[in-house]
Amino acid sequence: MRVEPVPGVPAATVDTDGQRLLALADYHAGIEAGLRYEGVELRSAASERRERLLAALDRTGADRLVVVGDLGHAIGSPFETEREELEALFSALTVPVTLVKGNHDGELEPVLDDVDTDVTITPGHGTTIGDVGFAHGHTWPSPAVLESAVVCVGHEHPVVKLEDEVGGNRKERAWLRGPLVPGSFEDHYDQPLDVDGDLVVFPAFNDRSGGTWVNVRGQDFLAPFLPAGVADAEAFLLDGTRLGDYRNV
Repeated sequence: MRVEPVPGVPAATVDTDGQRLLALADYHAGIEAGLRYEGVELRSAASERRERLLAALDRTGADRLVVVGDLGHAIGSPFETEREELEALFSALTVPVTLVKGNHDGELEPVLDDVDTDVTITPGHGTTIGDVGFAHGHTWPSPAVLESAVVCVGHEHPVVKLEDEVGGNRKERAWLRGPLVPGSFEDHYDQPLDVDGDLVVFPAFNDRSGGTWVNVRGQDFLAPFLPAGVADAEAFLLDGTRLGDYRNV
């Protein structure tokens, strides 16, 4: 069992249960329509998102795509442009898909019911495939997911602020990974849990979706179990650069 980020891509290969998965989180199809309501006008990047995903599937030879929540962007009924983007994406996919529902996926079923791709939709508290658990992260992962060898979550969109020697700074998407700490989960479920795995927080696949500045003081995490649910988490850039303890980057 391995969960390995794909260099340069906000997605990971997961080898488990005799198959290779490509897992990603926070695709946010149709995000430009949502941003337009907030007064931000951007050209649609739907085709670029689709091509990046298809290229990652081809590069990794994955047998299945796992979307760890927020495939869509509208919290309620999808925007028309979101529907069109999803229809074009699923028309191009040649592998089955598992969608772990996120907080932005509330009414995607009618859209996905009409596609030819084999789609399995699971609740937001997650599912397991082999020894790996997947949950979006906006709500508490189920005990069965937490007892997996590795737990993969999205929702947080972690980013780090990097500064150079002359005071310039830039934002970079990042992975977080560390041992899962059972305490807050056991308190939530009021029961002991057989937890002895890692927690991996995925960067957002969509580069327009913002994120949590994990190394900036005063920033709060979005997931109800973070940061208490992961100990000594390290941050990694998309190119594989290991940054060490995310709090000290």
